[in-house]
Amino acid sequence: MTGAWAANLLLGGIILLGSSVQWLTGMGFALVAVPALVLLLGPAEGVALANCAGGVICLVGLAGGWRQVRLRAMVPLCAAAACTVPAGTWVARRLPEPVLLAFMGSLVTVAVLLVMRGVRVPALRGTGGAVTAGALGGFMNSAAGVGGPPISLYAVNAGWPVREFVPNAFFYGVLVNAFSVAANGVPQLPAPVWLLAATGMAAGAAVGRALAPRVPEKRARGLVLLLALGGGITTLAKGLWGL
Repeated sequence: MTGAWAANLLLGGIILLGSSVQWLTGMGFALVAVPALVLLLGPAEGVALANCAGGVICLVGLAGGWRQVRLRAMVPLCAAAACTVPAGTWVARRLPEPVLLAFMGSLVTVAVLLVMRGVRVPALRGTGGAVTAGALGGFMNSAAGVGGPPISLYAVNAGWPVREFVPNAFFYGVLVNAFSVAANGVPQLPAPVWLLAATGMAAGAAVGRALAPRVPEKRARGLVLLLALGGGITTLAKGLWGL
């Protein structure tokens, strides 16, 4: 019983951390939380919980900035994601757990490194770039719970400033997580775990908003990416160890 409560409290703390960095920098919930949730709950339940929590966080965040959403730019991104979400779910359900952990860890690690370097790719520009980024994001979100990096790279290549990226990322996050929940289902977790998850999201939002004026954005994003990189490498290592 004590061990179960300790695990539940750890889960709540993970979601609190992920939520706080999302509110602090406009990104990072999935990057920070998914590797830890996958290690704690297993790939299927961890990804499904991340999809649910990420969708709620994005929905709340979008409430204050929906007027800044570039609907014309988001249509190809979201339409492409809707097409590839089922493929991500199909792949994830057919891989053995160690292979899936290694796959998830690899995706997170490579995605973080690409975002860190701010890679500029001609293929990620224009409508074709939006379709490519949306398709990659949808597949990665349903398979591994991490769909944000392709959208971040698209925004870098499109020259979006941060103030425009954040509401559009929230808009994309709402839809792609809704698609992913429809494909992956809702995790079967006890009521106390859902309560801790909700508490973690609320507390994380309060912490992130309080820290946002005090922490330089560049430093905060760097910390988020380092945490995500550590989680990705740990998940990859666990998967390789189990092969």
